[in-house]
Amino acid sequence: MSPMLMPKRVKHRKVHRGRMKGTSKGGTRLGFGEYGLQALEPGWLSSREIEAARVALTRFIKRGGKVWINVFPHKPVTKKPAETRMGGGKGAPENWVAVVKPGKIMFELSGVEPGIAKEAIKRASNKLSIKTKFVSGD
Repeated sequence: MSPMLMPKRVKHRKVHRGRMKGTSKGGTRLGFGEYGLQALEPGWLSSREIEAARVALTRFIKRGGKVWINVFPHKPVTKKPAETRMGGGKGAPENWVAVVKPGKIMFELSGVEPGIAKEAIKRASNKLSIKTKFVSGD
């Protein structure tokens, strides 16, 4: 199994949660492939979800075509141990997430038939925790 996505280095080890107000600032149109998977709601995509979607996509197209992943988990999510009293600071970084806003194209695909692309994208979307839609560049 390939390693989970995470940054090699970060300037700050822990970050605030932030807000997911509004729509995506960029990456709302297909830039590379003919078909894509677009987010319809805001959310955090964990590195595990992104990897599971990538595997589902590439398995279904059976090494045909090309896949682009347009999201990367830059944000560390911290967690405090179970049954720990209040105080004592922020917990240790647990995993990495990508912040996704509505309109963002997360995965792109090219070099396959429309029917196969639609089914592959549908399988990938089942692995994600947010609502998505299939988009094509015609």
